Amino acid sequence: MYIIHSVLISVNLIKYVYKLYRERTMGDFFKLVAELGFPIAGAIAAGYFVFLTLKFILAGVTSSVNGMGGIIKGLDSRVDTMTNQLQRIDVKVSHALGLQPDYDRISRAEQADQRKD
Repeated sequence: MYIIHSVLISVNLIKYVYKLYRERTMGDFFKLVAELGFPIAGAIAAGYFVFLTLKFILAGVTSSVNGMGGIIKGLDSRVDTMTNQLQRIDVKVSHALGLQPDYDRISRAEQADQRKD
């Protein structure tokens, strides 16, 4: 019960501090310090600083992960292209040497024949 009450008070304080940040008035900040006391206002300011720092760090990590995802997709398409080219070379060499190509292996490598479940 007390935890829920303190969480609701914290949420209201964060909304109030965010409103102060948007309006950027120092008088309201001093009013907050007068109402709550300096330790609580300082803790809210420190929490907001930690929030901004984590937001900045996670934005950088997210962009790096998205970039790596694009690189991985490109490499995957290159592997598929190389696999298809190797199959063509195998079939051509088998035909040139008069050998029977391994149709089972070729059919396993076909993307359209593979089940996705």
